[in-house]
Amino acid sequence: MTSAESNPSINALSTDVVANILGYLGDPAEIMLSRACKKMRDAATIVIVVGDFHIDSVRRYNALVAMRRALPNTQRKNALGEVTRALPNLQRITIGNLGRRIKYNDGADPDEVQAAKTRRNWTTLDLSILSTFSKLRTLEIAPYTGLNGRYPFLFNFSLLETLVVHECKYLKWDLEMVSGLPLLKTLICRNYSLRGNINSFRVLKDTLENVDIGYCYHVEGNFMDLADFPHLRDLNLFKTAVTGDVREINVNDFQSLEQMFLPSKVYGGFRYEFQRISEVPAF
Repeated sequence: MTSAESNPSINALSTDVVANILGYLGDPAEIMLSRACKKMRDAATIVIVVGDFHIDSVRRYNALVAMRRALPNTQRKNALGEVTRALPNLQRITIGNLGRRIKYNDGADPDEVQAAKTRRNWTTLDLSILSTFSKLRTLEIAPYTGLNGRYPFLFNFSLLETLVVHECKYLKWDLEMVSGLPLLKTLICRNYSLRGNINSFRVLKDTLENVDIGYCYHVEGNFMDLADFPHLRDLNLFKTAVTGDVREINVNDFQSLEQMFLPSKVYGGFRYEFQRISEVPAF
């Protein structure tokens, strides 16, 4: 038996293997704390973190800042040859309520009355830090986070697959902004201030599988604009301003659909139930 075999060390493992081990820690903050040697520091930059990172306190926010600053002396080049800083591969982030008298910074065009209430004696944290985590797959905005105004960077993640937005009274956004999420599969929104036309989903025709925007009263358009989406399984437009006529559906429409809830403004879409798309033309 060699000396290396009798006295195993982490240096005997490849960086990829160490990254897999770190991934089982789950909490990205723990991964940052585990960077005890060069091997771990290198592994921390490529580890795939699949657990949800919930920002619900100043401590958790500071952990996110630490991740962004990970390995400041390590430089890599992206596809354009530009020098970039190595970052951990966070895939799931939830923006939560930070607690009493702590807020995220206001976005563009905020509600001024609400902004005035929180300008004095409130600790403000910069939410734009999220834009550096470009490998996000899931982003959730929890209820009552206090977001106020427009935050374009929240809708500009090229790899994002799931977006969940709960009630945020002063958050301003519209469906045109989904163009910055080209791989989006699932959109769940309980944010009543959402506006726009469902025709904006056309840019996601080849990816969308689940759209749940029920009770978003200011969303309009014709539900038939989504009829040729090949992967759309679930569609909830209940209590929106969307219109249309179910008699326009033919047997080649909504090929993957499993369930659909339509608002009363759609003819035949409210208080009628069909088991199969083929039943609709005869309605």
